[in-house]
Amino acid sequence: MRRFDERDIPFARFNYEQNSEVFNDYYLRHPEKLERDQRIRSLPQLCSEGTMTWNPLMSPVADAIFKFLGDVNPLSEQAVRREAPLPVDPALLTKKIKALAKHLGVQDVGITRLKDEHLYSHRGRKTEHYGEAVVLDHTYAIAFTVEMNEDMIDRSPQLEEVIETSTGYLKAGIAGMILSYWLRELGYESRNHMDGNYLLVAPLVAVEAGLGEIGRMGLLTTRKSGPRVRLGIVTTNAELISDAPDAFGLEVFCEICGKCQMTCPGKAIPLEKNAVYEGQAYWKIDHDNCYERWRSLGTDCGICLSTCPFSHGIEFPDGGSFEDRPEAIREALAVSQEKNGMRRYIREPLELMK
Repeated sequence: MRRFDERDIPFARFNYEQNSEVFNDYYLRHPEKLERDQRIRSLPQLCSEGTMTWNPLMSPVADAIFKFLGDVNPLSEQAVRREAPLPVDPALLTKKIKALAKHLGVQDVGITRLKDEHLYSHRGRKTEHYGEAVVLDHTYAIAFTVEMNEDMIDRSPQLEEVIETSTGYLKAGIAGMILSYWLRELGYESRNHMDGNYLLVAPLVAVEAGLGEIGRMGLLTTRKSGPRVRLGIVTTNAELISDAPDAFGLEVFCEICGKCQMTCPGKAIPLEKNAVYEGQAYWKIDHDNCYERWRSLGTDCGICLSTCPFSHGIEFPDGGSFEDRPEAIREALAVSQEKNGMRRYIREPLELMK
């Protein structure tokens, strides 16, 4: 099955220094991207002066979090701490992993076998690893969600939003670090996949691990908090027990809803399914439109997160799925519209920002 190349994502491309060896190699292979990418590069960086949400005192909060995460990235993979793994029943180890993850503050956790198509084909986010083929022989992936504060996200696209999303990455990164450190103490190979240091596509793993589905906006959407979560992944060679995917009819819900498409300020979310992956049509968002809007706002926007009805609690029909239940979807949308309108937007700044 086809793998995605990390070099193609905006977070990788816009990290390449102008006219560096990496920069020149990438745009030699993708000349069609150069003109637009250069225009986006001319815009202010996220959380910096010149953006719509710039605050000289509080904008650096998100920068501080991401710089810290960058500093601890090298700790994501290390040698195991025992000569031989501690013998543990897979069911017991699975139970303890989930219990520890919950203790560390994650909302939900699931486990799946790691598949080849979960991995990036090549690394690209860190220039020192640019172009390296991704090889990872771990057998299982532990996926977990960290809930983001509803009131913070509902202030999107203001500064509170990027402080909360970066905090979500921080919490996921720390939880993943502890899980991977612990597994290595037990003698099992383990790697924490965190912001800036993924070898895999986290939402694909999370779907297989039973944490939710991917809908119109291209993000993992969960039953409890919709897309208002950040993801963490830990891979390991320990033998574990897999969870089953949890399909609850998100695709048909998104087909009827479409609110994120209507409210997206970057026009990055398509109305119709516009791409095919392994024979399956899906909504492919325009990542460049999305990221360009981020650069003008100074935050990672988050309007789609706030707009999604699942972010504010959805009452599921009997049976727990919206599949083949269009009347239940319209009823849920009517309740959401009455409660939140097109989207719940809080204008009053938090005390943190005053």
